[in-house]
Amino acid sequence: MIEWIQHNIGISPDVQYKIVASALIIFIIGLLRFILLRLFVSKLSDLNQRYQWRKFSLYIAVFITVLFLLSTWLGFIGSVGTFLGLVSAGIAIALKDPLVNIVAWFFILVRQPFKVGDRVQIGNFSGDVIDIRIFQFSLIEIGNWVDADQSTGRVIHVPNGIVFTQPQFNYTAGFVHIWHEIPMLITFESNWKKAKKILADIVDKHAMHISQEAERQIKSAAKKYLIYYTKLTPIVYTTIKDSGVLLTMRFLCEPRKRRSTEELILEDVLNEFSKCSDIDFAYPTTRFYDNLGEGKEETKPKKD
Repeated sequence: MIEWIQHNIGISPDVQYKIVASALIIFIIGLLRFILLRLFVSKLSDLNQRYQWRKFSLYIAVFITVLFLLSTWLGFIGSVGTFLGLVSAGIAIALKDPLVNIVAWFFILVRQPFKVGDRVQIGNFSGDVIDIRIFQFSLIEIGNWVDADQSTGRVIHVPNGIVFTQPQFNYTAGFVHIWHEIPMLITFESNWKKAKKILADIVDKHAMHISQEAERQIKSAAKKYLIYYTKLTPIVYTTIKDSGVLLTMRFLCEPRKRRSTEELILEDVLNEFSKCSDIDFAYPTTRFYDNLGEGKEETKPKKD
């Protein structure tokens, strides 16, 4: 092949060798990546993992290809270690943040503190993970000026390196439910036992089926995380406050349905309490006392 190129094109043997070597390098590395994808990556059942490993293998293949091409054309294949040492020292200083992001990206892929589709809070950022790239990951923002963890419609691009400096809160790791509480304050004169029974029935109606599903998920998640709960069923707690009796409904709900579930429960509470004349909501009140003129004697000035 080299003799054919020299005879028909007239390129020097050294350049011809480098061209052929470069073509072989690209072909071999591409073939190895193709085999890896077919034998291992394509068999992954998790589509998110398959997507991430395809991107990761592409980046690695490009890096190795560029390294071998530089070695072939610049002629430092015998001193690659020395060359990489000098280059890496300079890169580590000049490109500190991008390198941290790359290392953090690899950490995210391997350790998986979160993955595409998870709802997370990292530092001041909260949202649903929609993409994970080599330098940053993207979130659909929730919260901020919108109540009850609903979407704002904005996309946040967060540097990967933040996972090394900020705690990560994952709404859906382990099992895909979170605890939620709704407080109800009623007056001291109200029939609090009756009110507590009504609230317990309502919260059971909307959350009991989730508790049963969560129990199955926890048993599965316990293989990876040390998650331990003795009680997953809804419950109503009683507390005494300055202005009344506080009844707090505590129950499991899906992170993305927290607001809608709360709405259904509150509407049922309003409907049921409206039927009871002996149950009243408590609210802060202020009393004013007018003691003017009480217990006071009128005094008049003395005459000389």
